[in-house]
Amino acid sequence: MAHRLTAVACGLAFLWAGNPASAQPLPEGNTGIASHYPGDVGIASDNAVIYADDFEGYASASALDTNWNAGIYHNVSLTSVGANVYAGQKALEFLSPQQSAELSNGVGRTVSPELDVLFLRYYSKYDPAFDVVGSSHNGGGISSHYFVNGNATPGVPANGTNKFLVEYECWRGDVATPNPGDLNLYVYQPEQRSQWGDHFFPDGTVMPNTSVPGDFGLDFVPRPHIVPVLGRWYSYELMVKANTPGVRDGRIAVWLDGALIADFPNLRLRDTTALTIDRFNLSLHIGSNTLSETRKWYDNVVAAKSYIGPMVPTGSTGGGTTTDAGATADGGSPPGDAGTTPADGGAPADAGIPNNGVAGGCGCRAGADLQAGTLGLFAALGLLALPRRRRA
Repeated sequence: MAHRLTAVACGLAFLWAGNPASAQPLPEGNTGIASHYPGDVGIASDNAVIYADDFEGYASASALDTNWNAGIYHNVSLTSVGANVYAGQKALEFLSPQQSAELSNGVGRTVSPELDVLFLRYYSKYDPAFDVVGSSHNGGGISSHYFVNGNATPGVPANGTNKFLVEYECWRGDVATPNPGDLNLYVYQPEQRSQWGDHFFPDGTVMPNTSVPGDFGLDFVPRPHIVPVLGRWYSYELMVKANTPGVRDGRIAVWLDGALIADFPNLRLRDTTALTIDRFNLSLHIGSNTLSETRKWYDNVVAAKSYIGPMVPTGSTGGGTTTDAGATADGGSPPGDAGTTPADGGAPADAGIPNNGVAGGCGCRAGADLQAGTLGLFAALGLLALPRRRRA
């Protein structure tokens, strides 16, 4: 039986249609575009690919803006140090000095023509010295009109007609959580719970106000929290599908080394077809980095209209399965801000910087607690759904 629910945005009540048809299964492993282009050689020529960059063609970082036309921010360079390059001879490097001041490093590219669906795959590695608690945006993002005249719009809630933003990143709420923290999605969307973006975790927990479950529909499958290993390259992939206005058929999904680790169907990201994806980015934003200088590296970026998947070795015919990613799962424990207010009282983490950082608008809450343990075998992560545990 169809259900009706009322969503409120900008003080107006919108009557939404019944639940959409069941979410379709998503691909995994080496079954995407990359499987047809070993080593990613020639992948930019694929009809579904809108951009690809292995960072080999730049004489210096000063030339990055020829392709990353939506901004190059702060400490951005190219490295040729072998251990910090995933493939080829060069990779992108972001540097965060040891300092208390907030800093957003990043690169961004516009999407033209704008799209309703985008997949972003990139390889990335955290510095073994990465040790950050609280405010940090440290992955790849896809957004719709979140940037206005080149400036981010943090602290301005999404209302269904102005913007949406999705960042695939790690969140570490306290020192008990292993670095770099739990993989999650930082999302500006019209049902967000404060003026700052929500954090969606693989088990369905939404922060802030974790006692209130996320509205991800009957097809939602809880999955365990994942902590990547410092100093190790991974293939990260993010999909954002904007909903049909008036229908909850939006969807966000993420993969790690080709394994689907989180899938959020039944989403409302917009109330108008005029709101379409116009930008993607890579970033290393840290609110306060007082313990040590740290870096993050990116390589082999592909943006496309369909699933990309990990690179396959040169000479491979593709179509293989995923390998052990070496990440750890923490038992699916939810964040610890189960009350009705953000742990830090709602103060913006990025209030002290201009709005031109690519991460733009943190709202991370340093008092939150994501308990962490390890389960070991990552090969089972796509199949294992651990029970969620609540604190008394």
